[in-house]
Amino acid sequence: MTENDERTFPALPPAPGRGFAHTWWGRSWLSALEDGALDGQQVKAGRRYARSGAVGAVSVRPGGLTAVVRDRDGTGHRTDVLVQEFTEAEWDRLLGLAAAESGYIAALLDREVPAELAQEATAAGVELLPGMGDLDPRCDCGEWDHCPHTAALCYQVARLLDRDPFVLLLLRGRGERELVAQLEARSTAEAGEAREAVQAPSDAGVPAADAFAAARTLPPLPPPPGLPEAPGQPPTLDTGTEPECEPELDVDAVEFLAQAAADEAFRLLALALAPGHADRAPTAPLTVAEDAVRLTAEASDFRVRSRLAAATGRDRAAMDLAVRAWGFGGPAALAALEDDWAPDRATLARARAALAAAWADGRAPVLRRIRARWSEAPEGPDASRGPQTSEASEASASQASGAERQLRLGREGRWWPYRREAGRWFPAGPSAPDPASAWAALDTPPA
Repeated sequence: MTENDERTFPALPPAPGRGFAHTWWGRSWLSALEDGALDGQQVKAGRRYARSGAVGAVSVRPGGLTAVVRDRDGTGHRTDVLVQEFTEAEWDRLLGLAAAESGYIAALLDREVPAELAQEATAAGVELLPGMGDLDPRCDCGEWDHCPHTAALCYQVARLLDRDPFVLLLLRGRGERELVAQLEARSTAEAGEAREAVQAPSDAGVPAADAFAAARTLPPLPPPPGLPEAPGQPPTLDTGTEPECEPELDVDAVEFLAQAAADEAFRLLALALAPGHADRAPTAPLTVAEDAVRLTAEASDFRVRSRLAAATGRDRAAMDLAVRAWGFGGPAALAALEDDWAPDRATLARARAALAAAWADGRAPVLRRIRARWSEAPEGPDASRGPQTSEASEASASQASGAERQLRLGREGRWWPYRREAGRWFPAGPSAPDPASAWAALDTPPA
């Protein structure tokens, strides 16, 4: 199989009170199930399972379907339905029939299966739709024929076939991208042969001016595609086929990274399609260290989080702190946590003026010092953190509980609130454009 030979469809919502197939090919698929099953009661139970939404994400690959189907008590069963793939000779006959009629190709691209194409394929010895007994069920519940789980999977796939008949062609052995390329190649070759039959050979060519002028008559580009309803789901790696990879490959980590990439692609596409996108300034790409923190914030698996931490040279505590900062403001918040920088004189002057203006009424907590490289601060681990303040008011409730408060000025000119807990500085909230607003966020006791 190639990388495009497997597709995973997210779980479909429950379907109470509706038919499972509205197209002729979807109904033909269900006929193969209902006519071939030995126990009609099992099939009816499977239909109820499918209506209730018991079928999880469906993985489709050449020769088979896979999904987890859950009983009413929540027990999940690995369920497979196998379908015979076409031979090379059968594919050659089917592609030849489809390429011979431009309407067939157009219909397939419109997600329709022409009945005439199926009839011609049958006459040529290629059964496009499975027939009675062609759906081979496999389930870990122990049933040897169609059980409620395999029947539910077939009913759910009928809904998928209604939307996209290329699912059927993938089951027969070839993915959409490969098929479209092969149909286009055959159609182009046949058109070229037809032209050669009616045109005399010519070596005159086309003048460059004519070719350039012809470009002005081209139709406008089509509108950009719409945003999908949700991020795509990468194929599951648990398909019953042994992966051809190194033994130390962490399959769970690969699946997580694939889903994270799909989620990020969806987010970026949403931004690109949003109004005014062309007028917004481009954002800087994330560094490897920043992206590792972003991924850790999305990961729920302990092993994945540990590997990401180790890959960036952080221990678990440092990564947890970075993730906490990331949640308050992404790359800028992470920089406020980890970046040491020395502002120039102008930036320092603005910072001092902002602090003075924020508490001009005298009601602010007592600010003992500004600790930074350019100040008279004592030596210490925080001596190079940019303009920062620490509370020293004896009336402060936070000091009474052993906590301290601090502000940090980021490179972008915003102020970040920090609180000392157990001897370490922790980010306490999002940034603010002025120090008073950032300091106000520290009035809320830590959770």
